[in-house]
Amino acid sequence: MRLAKLLITALLVWSLYWAAAAWGLKNGIAAWFEAQENRGWQAEHAGLETQGYPFRHVTRISRPALADPRSGTAWRADWLELDSPAAWPGQLELHFPATAQRLSYFDRTAVITADGLHASLHLKPGVALELEQMAAVADSWQIARGGEAVLSGAALDLRMVQTGAPETYRISAEAREFAPRAAWRRLLAASAPLPERFDTLKLEMAVAFDAPWDRYSLEQRRPQPRRIGLKLADARWGDLRLKATGALTVDDQGLPEGEIALQAENWRGLVLMAERSGALPPSLRSSVERVLGLLAEARGNPHNLDITLGFADGYVTLGPLPLGHAPRLIIR
Repeated sequence: MRLAKLLITALLVWSLYWAAAAWGLKNGIAAWFEAQENRGWQAEHAGLETQGYPFRHVTRISRPALADPRSGTAWRADWLELDSPAAWPGQLELHFPATAQRLSYFDRTAVITADGLHASLHLKPGVALELEQMAAVADSWQIARGGEAVLSGAALDLRMVQTGAPETYRISAEAREFAPRAAWRRLLAASAPLPERFDTLKLEMAVAFDAPWDRYSLEQRRPQPRRIGLKLADARWGDLRLKATGALTVDDQGLPEGEIALQAENWRGLVLMAERSGALPPSLRSSVERVLGLLAEARGNPHNLDITLGFADGYVTLGPLPLGHAPRLIIR
């Protein structure tokens, strides 16, 4: 009898805790939406519902819509589901619908559809809820604009993991069977038609920001990159291949300094692609091809190229060739 009473008491206490935590979670989400509205955002939803008793809290937000007028970004979906252990809500799983999500930047809207899209957030206990790791994984996915598929793939895996230094994160990305839109393939094609999908597209790097990522990163100021260690960027598309590794530092204005070592196979196709995409001014193409050809022949293989992409004083160079102003690496 005593054991039965203890079990019943424990069950009642746990049930009260679960109900209180569920109530607090729902009210916390509602208060967050209200706080964003008070900051001038559009922050709306059609309802909140929490299930998952006894071991989890699964809260579904119906028809969420968020828009930040300062950055011009907006997002909406049919629903968003937040799933966390009842004992600690800081290990959070976010599940997204297979139906269309709309992501806008000012007057440009992308429609995102994905099967099995979910994200995970592991947060440190505390008021700031500092990010320990984050991942986004999907099966078949597509991004469309104006009714036309712009990007798609068979699978996507994005990860960001905090290191021993709180402000530094390891970031990796891999897209299987990545496919740009058909019009881009025709535009960028060099001597031979490009296949529909990439053979390889992956990225591994470590980024030191000026502050850790936490709840204030969304609500107030985004942490900005200050050091970037590129372990590997690898892209293979038909007979074209580009690999990169290197390190950059980034100043307060977002200007990078440092070097990225590039290895390019069938590099003339990459030069033509850079021109057609607008990354290389047409007036520079012949000079670039002539100098790179000499460098490639000097290394014994005229089709492949090892060269350095340099960033200094606000400008970018490709080996000895100046390419123009360096991009500013600023997270809005």
